[in-house]
Amino acid sequence: MITIYHNPRCSKSRATCELVTTAHAANEPVEVVEYLKTPLTVEQLKTLHALLGGPLRDMMRTNETEYTELGLAAETVTDDQLYDAITKHPILLQRPIVVRDGRAVIGRPPENVAALFA
Repeated sequence: MITIYHNPRCSKSRATCELVTTAHAANEPVEVVEYLKTPLTVEQLKTLHALLGGPLRDMMRTNETEYTELGLAAETVTDDQLYDAITKHPILLQRPIVVRDGRAVIGRPPENVAALFA
């Protein structure tokens, strides 16, 4: 199963969806999650973060207005506060994120997803 956390208004997200569904997913089911319509829970975010590895802020869109307005760049902000912010403001989640076989990558650029199929 391939899961794509997708924002249809984002060109990179659309390109990644197309790449996965046409080039890589011939024999695999693909679930597309429009996370702005169905925000992830804290537990789902923690699982996704573990699959991605790296700092939590890497899976966040730090250039969004909400990131600045909520003061999330402060060093004193905890991971729990960041998870909570993403659940309440799903626009903060980096996009797209593709999950396959217990691994995940951010599809920026879309070609990053090739690592999941190597």
